[in-house]
Amino acid sequence: MERIIGVDPGSRITGYGVIDADRGQLHFVACGVVKTTTNYPFSYRLNEIFEGINEVVQVHRPVVAAVEDVFLATNPRSALKLGHARGAAVVAATQNGLTVFDYSPRAVKQAVVGYGQADKKQVQHMVRVLLGLSGAPSADAADALAVAICHANQFSL
Repeated sequence: MERIIGVDPGSRITGYGVIDADRGQLHFVACGVVKTTTNYPFSYRLNEIFEGINEVVQVHRPVVAAVEDVFLATNPRSALKLGHARGAAVVAATQNGLTVFDYSPRAVKQAVVGYGQADKKQVQHMVRVLLGLSGAPSADAADALAVAICHANQFSL
């Protein structure tokens, strides 16, 4: 059995999802979001992301991290901020000894929904079905769980 943390980075909201993968069986462990304080300086918000992911890793003890890669945003400034947020999450994982795997948004959607252009509602629905959840997690938490599922499928854990 392998415990995986999936991370969907964002400068305002970073989603996380933790699953256990055991010979093709997926089991939900936890999910949620790290919300940053939007009226604080950006550098402080990056630290909030680092601390939030660090805490999740220390509480749930995953053995590997799967992080969604930065997509090409139409706004270069947004892409830069997203890259910084992603970096804060990656450092939190590596500081705890985790190997980090990167997955494109298209690969994640393909792995979970079967269609690389799927929308957030489709991802939420399939995450709920695949993990046998009674309700749909928030969009950001569902995206993070989808990244973890993508990793489990990639390595057939």
